Amino acid sequence: MKNLALLITLVTTIFWGTSISAQKISDGQTLEVNGMNVTFNILNKESIESGGKQYDRYKVSATVKNTSDKAYNIRLSAFPQIVSNINLVELDCINATGARLTSKKIELKMKAQIINVTYSAYDKSGKFTTSTIPVTGSYYFDPGDSISNNAIFIVPQGEKPDVSVRSLR
Repeated sequence: MKNLALLITLVTTIFWGTSISAQKISDGQTLEVNGMNVTFNILNKESIESGGKQYDRYKVSATVKNTSDKAYNIRLSAFPQIVSNINLVELDCINATGARLTSKKIELKMKAQIINVTYSAYDKSGKFTTSTIPVTGSYYFDPGDSISNNAIFIVPQGEKPDVSVRSLR
């Protein structure tokens, strides 16, 4: 019984913690979120039918611009290294269905810094060769930088995308 009460408290805390930090955003609006300006735009709308029901299909765009003096950096220490925390902001479409392999959210991620690495080795025939491969050295988001991403949201007919934005930094 104690474990159940603890679990309910934990889930409620997580739910309220993420809900409080989210802000509603509408078409053409720009919000300031932790020193970043987030803009959401509807690019296109069309009506479609799927499974005998009518839906509205929206092509949308989101942009984040670093308006602070703070630079965000993740330097990689080894290759390959799995990095999962490169998201800056996330825009969730609450009423999106996700039907037909469409999105329910847009994630805006840091830029990857690609470094060309040259290495030498012997190939299968025993010949000494030099090759160059691109390697991700770090992820960054400098002051003044902008990052954009597009998505397709399908919502019930007659509804506009109900979008909220939250900072992941």
